[in-house]
Amino acid sequence: MPDSILQRKAARKGTDIPDDVLHLLQQGQLQTLNLTEWLAVDHALLLQNALDKFGLQRSSDIFLSELDHLKEKKIMKIIPAIAQAWLNLFEQQTHQERTRIFNVMAPHPSDSIRCWAAYIVGIDPRLSIEQKLAGIRPFAADPHFGVREIAWMAVRGPVAMQLLESLVLLNDWVRDQDANIRRFAIELTRPQGVWAKHIPELKEHPELALPLLEAVQSDSIKYVQDSVGNWLNDASKTKPEWVLQVCDAWLKTSDTKETKRIVTRATRSLIKKQ
Repeated sequence: MPDSILQRKAARKGTDIPDDVLHLLQQGQLQTLNLTEWLAVDHALLLQNALDKFGLQRSSDIFLSELDHLKEKKIMKIIPAIAQAWLNLFEQQTHQERTRIFNVMAPHPSDSIRCWAAYIVGIDPRLSIEQKLAGIRPFAADPHFGVREIAWMAVRGPVAMQLLESLVLLNDWVRDQDANIRRFAIELTRPQGVWAKHIPELKEHPELALPLLEAVQSDSIKYVQDSVGNWLNDASKTKPEWVLQVCDAWLKTSDTKETKRIVTRATRSLIKKQ
């Protein structure tokens, strides 16, 4: 791979992405650098190329039928559909073959293909919530922003359905040395979230997640702080008094710049209403 491509400057607009870069992204040979590149990937074309390289050309009909059912061709619809098609294919294969393919996808050089792998974990009906969280962990810690975002989206539905059990399992995550893992646990459980369905139980009872939030109320990493602040800001839409009480208590017990930054972010919607 030429250094000029590996060390390229990320394009600000999709039309500015060089043809050779876009070609390599569609071939699954290159990782995206920013959201612009990430959104520019044609997942249907990437899928066809991946099937060729995996020696699965004859299975393309399984994937095409799944994608043809899509009313919207947006990326957040396409990735789950491709993951479902992979699961449909896996049902026809031996355990050994399924494992072989997934073990190629999970650490793949293409962040887009790793996104598929993450969603496969999230929607696999054979896995318990404990198994889903264990399986999604490598993707939650992935160095690529896109994979990390897809990771929490992939398991958000199952977590919402088994909320209390999930919150207990996530207790260790908010104490992990990896900031990406800590941030994942918070982002995953946001009451309203972004690009994801709301979790009604946390909108009405945000206190259920308080043990997670308290563990990172003074986190040293801004990436985590932002997620905590956003979580509380979400909660302020339905339980403003509770959020104010939590923030007041934190400021009294944790007089740090990190906690102050979180509280400022947490109360920004409440301040706008004043």
